[in-house]
Amino acid sequence: MIPDQLLKHVFVFILLLLSGQKFNQAKPTEHIQFTDVTEEANISFQHQDGREGKKYFIETIGSGCAFIDYDNDGNLDIYLVNATSVRKENTEKASGNRLYRNTGEGKFVDITTSAGVGDTGYGTGISAGDYDNNGFIDLYITNFGTNVLYKNNGNGTFTNVTQSAQVEGSQWSAGSSFGDYDRDGDLDLYVTNYCNFRVENHQPCIHKGINGSNIQVYCPPEQFAGVSDILYQNNGNGTFTDVTKESGLYNPIGRGMSPIWSDYDNDGDLDLFVANDATENFLYQNDNNGRFSNVAWITGVASDMNGDLQGCMGLDLADYDNDGDFDLIMTNFQKQVNVFYRNEEYVFFNDISFSIGLGFTLPYVSWGTGLVDLNNDGFRDLFVANGHTQDVIEQYDTGSSYLQPNHLLINDRRGGFVKTESIPKEMKASRGVAFGDYDNDGDMDILISNAHDRPTLLRNDSETDNHWLIVKTIGTQPTSASNRDGIGAKVRIITKNQTLISEVRSGSSYMSQNDMRVHFGLGKDLKQIDLLEVSWPSGTVDRLNNIALDTIVYIKEGVSQLTK
Repeated sequence: MIPDQLLKHVFVFILLLLSGQKFNQAKPTEHIQFTDVTEEANISFQHQDGREGKKYFIETIGSGCAFIDYDNDGNLDIYLVNATSVRKENTEKASGNRLYRNTGEGKFVDITTSAGVGDTGYGTGISAGDYDNNGFIDLYITNFGTNVLYKNNGNGTFTNVTQSAQVEGSQWSAGSSFGDYDRDGDLDLYVTNYCNFRVENHQPCIHKGINGSNIQVYCPPEQFAGVSDILYQNNGNGTFTDVTKESGLYNPIGRGMSPIWSDYDNDGDLDLFVANDATENFLYQNDNNGRFSNVAWITGVASDMNGDLQGCMGLDLADYDNDGDFDLIMTNFQKQVNVFYRNEEYVFFNDISFSIGLGFTLPYVSWGTGLVDLNNDGFRDLFVANGHTQDVIEQYDTGSSYLQPNHLLINDRRGGFVKTESIPKEMKASRGVAFGDYDNDGDMDILISNAHDRPTLLRNDSETDNHWLIVKTIGTQPTSASNRDGIGAKVRIITKNQTLISEVRSGSSYMSQNDMRVHFGLGKDLKQIDLLEVSWPSGTVDRLNNIALDTIVYIKEGVSQLTK
């Protein structure tokens, strides 16, 4: 961001202060606390990005991570994506992708080899979805190079079906997300491609250091042209077809990082948000005829409130103010505030970043993020992972650092957030983040992928009497037009005091995969849930009354009872 643009943000921030805007005005009553249990849980993974001092641009973006239940035992397992050497002659990977099975006792076991999912490509991201509707979650791994689709065989093993499924890709892919955009009952796949960097064309970039010397640095993304993302339509027979152009999604200006499918306008079909780096963001509105229209500028999410383009990396959508629609957070580069867009009744998004207290994020480079109720009070909180791209930033910018702290902000229940110190104060170059209740105790835990470092598993040890509910959706395809995971289903909880809404999704945060179960915090005062409503992609609506609190429920489409 150029200095004049930064001054605009500072000016807006000062105006808000002078006009009486209050930040961090409410203090949460519950004690929020997270504990680093990575070593205790037997997660021995080490991320490698192949850095050798030559500053290849691909070393900057890190990798994603996932909470998935690959074996349907009710416990969330962990998948960690790794990178490797960028040079073709270095064929031996220092540390591959890893799958850890949850034992259900707070421990994990590395079963990568027996499961057959240790991809050796230069890994970036992961998303999950049951693309063949066999009842077991499949995995899609994005790479610098050929991507990988792992079909879950249902017996603890996976098969690499990338070639036969025709979803290899040939670009530098970053994020991905499964979603049934055409509502035919099977999951389609959107893949973001970053830029046209090639190792063989690598040229170093030079920056003037504090002492006047020339320092070799990673080049900025503006140095490389964008490339189009890809939409793969599921043919229903184990194969996919590239329909990017005919669907209206071919857009070569994008530097795609993270996508999310969501029915943000509540019209019954999935729309698509794409966070782009150093160019305009995309919001593709589903026209319900196999095509999409990019309405990002019209709805206000293509840029910030000043019309300035941003270096967007991660994103999430959730109803942070409990008004019934999904709001949007996008994380950004240094000197660009993390942008928060409030959904104004499905018509447009209003940039309220400074007024809700996000001005302090200007010095940080932010990546994975999530709007998640971390204290179960019924309001979604905000977590952001940080870390610079330049590992020598201190040599030419005394106001920044490569390793940075992550941020946890608690919803003040008045439309703003309170920054807390409830997470370990470790300094890392964090990238992908996944959220899920891995120990099934009702509160959401956090998994963080750190660039060229060990990951971080944060167990939620918050002391609170607040209630909760976790909902697992099971579509009844092929007897309906809902995919087996229920991806795209909207889940509502209705009580005397409020209505809470969420959505089943594949892919989120930054190149990562959250727990696909839907989690609700419910506060202290409830005795039971009056109505639990699930609106399925097929159009079926299931309504269940008088649901018990503090439990995990399984809802099968069209069945007026709970199943496990």
